[in-house]
Amino acid sequence: MAASQPINQQTAYWGVAWEEAYGYPQARRVGNEIHVSGQFNHDEQGNLIAPAPLGADGKPSDFSMIGEQMRAAYANIAKLLALYGATLQDVVEETLYVLDMDAAFAVVGDVRKAAYGTPRPQCASNIIGVSRLAQRPQLVEIACKAVIGARHL
Repeated sequence: MAASQPINQQTAYWGVAWEEAYGYPQARRVGNEIHVSGQFNHDEQGNLIAPAPLGADGKPSDFSMIGEQMRAAYANIAKLLALYGATLQDVVEETLYVLDMDAAFAVVGDVRKAAYGTPRPQCASNIIGVSRLAQRPQLVEIACKAVIGARHL
């Protein structure tokens, strides 16, 4: 299912089960700002892309697919921003939540630069290590705030 704006032009949804269960939109526009909820490694049907294998303890046992998961998260952000006529170049702040800081630092620079299409993305960035994310095989989640037209400033 593609990202859509079924309730009004201010909120966006994927139509995935966890939106209903948790009760939230994927993005919300307020004035010229777009607040994007944490995006992760799922496709438009809600299937996980490059899920991490889990150990006997139910925790990820391999972090090598964090780059692929980041690329999927940025792709989801780009699709949501497009609903409002914005792009990743309009993002002014992002926060990456990661399970393994070392694995993230090994790839995050290259992945971010490719996603933003520039060697120096023009957004403030935070990276925070966490003990768990919503989906067990998930290694990263990215939330951000964009300002429509920021790329032109």
